[in-house]
Amino acid sequence: MATMNFSIPDDIKDKFNQAFHGKNKSAVVADLMVEAIERKDKQQRSKAAIDRILERRKHAPTVTDEEIRAAREELRA
Repeated sequence: MATMNFSIPDDIKDKFNQAFHGKNKSAVVADLMVEAIERKDKQQRSKAAIDRILERRKHAPTVTDEEIRAAREELRA
């Protein structure tokens, strides 16, 4: 198991110690780190998905408002 050292503001340390009094603080920090990693991975996947969608839109045919209205009218008939 590895050891990491972080400098944090005193007020954050005090709030953390209060919130997790009696808990295994190493386990709490490890869980928070796992959540942060998962959140970062999700953000990267979301960004990649958005980039793919935007790239596809560049090659998608464009349709004017008039063409949309005409198609609706045709379907209603």
